[in-house]
Amino acid sequence: MNEEILKKRRQLLRNLVVMAFADGSLGEREINLVADRCVDLGLDEYDLQKAIEFGLGDEASLELPTEMEQRRELMQELIRMMAADGTLAEAEKRLFALAAVKMELTEKDVNEIITRTVKKTS
Repeated sequence: MNEEILKKRRQLLRNLVVMAFADGSLGEREINLVADRCVDLGLDEYDLQKAIEFGLGDEASLELPTEMEQRRELMQELIRMMAADGTLAEAEKRLFALAAVKMELTEKDVNEIITRTVKKTS
């Protein structure tokens, strides 16, 4: 795997951890989802450890991609993470909304992403 792909995958993993911690706790389902995505992304235990350390750090924040397709993918991943523990905490919703605004996604974009994500998981 080339360096650029590896960098993007690690960034996605860190973003998932940031969202998982957004509600102030990291539940078993969230841990499982993060660990599964780590494997799916071809990353290892070290990458997972570094992502969790990042999520626990004072500087933890979402790292937003510049390309539109990556932005859409990130939002789908964030939706899955938000839903992992079965509750949508206000802090998670705020973080999601802030990410959408910062990535200049319209309400229509967000609604399409949510619909597509729900269809994939049902």
